[in-house]
Amino acid sequence: MSSAVVAGSSSSCSTLSGSHSLQTTPSNPPKPLVTTQNQKSSFQGLSLQDVKRGFSVSLIAEKKRANLSFKRRSLNIAARTSKATKNIEVEIDKPLGLTLGQKQGGGVVITGVENGGNAAKGGLKVGDQVLYTSSFFGDELWPADKLGFTKTAIQAKPDSIYFVVSRGVDVDVKRLPKRPAPPRFGRKLTEAQKARATHICLDCGFIYTLQKPFEEQPDSYACPQCQAPKKRFAGYDVDTGKPIGGGLPPIGVIVGLVAGIAGVGALLVQLSLLLDSLAQVLM
Repeated sequence: MSSAVVAGSSSSCSTLSGSHSLQTTPSNPPKPLVTTQNQKSSFQGLSLQDVKRGFSVSLIAEKKRANLSFKRRSLNIAARTSKATKNIEVEIDKPLGLTLGQKQGGGVVITGVENGGNAAKGGLKVGDQVLYTSSFFGDELWPADKLGFTKTAIQAKPDSIYFVVSRGVDVDVKRLPKRPAPPRFGRKLTEAQKARATHICLDCGFIYTLQKPFEEQPDSYACPQCQAPKKRFAGYDVDTGKPIGGGLPPIGVIVGLVAGIAGVGALLVQLSLLLDSLAQVLM
């Protein structure tokens, strides 16, 4: 009987133990954390979407400010560079009123400018490096790499000198090639040139401004710009900028007229032959 009681007690304990284990087991499993668009963050009570949007906007604005600052710095650098480096091209009448010297390392530099002289009026300054000067023959500009040669070319040219100078930057003149001189047609005359301007080429518009009177030039003289003969020059009116008297039409116009007349004549001959042939067929 005692064994029966023990067995019953054991069975009761088993039953109680089973029921206790069932009560401690959670009835609902834990739900996973789900982030929604309206979920609040700890950042001033804003939603995560608002925080992300605000962060993106501030990032874009900061990038724009950085780009704008970079552009301003680039413009400032470009402005300083353009101010520092400058090439000047000018035509100076004789007497030039300047002194040239040998540049250290090669080249020619202006070492002196006479106050009120033609060089000063043209804007040249002490320290300008001479890159090109007019050649003493032809329509070319020669690099000023040697002082002696440059002085010889300037002295040999009877009229004004065309200068190309560099201000603010050193240039290796030895690497510069020869370059053609600017066209003389349509170039603005200086006051000294206007005083000497007496004749103009009817073919290209070149204005004669040499100190030697045009009448003293030999009959073989030709226009230095288009090689037209001396007879193609006419008197020049400085005030109107036009030829005086007109002279003959330009040689190109004359050739065009002759060619046109010859073409019309050939066409009339062909037309006449065609009419004769047609008349014979009809007869």
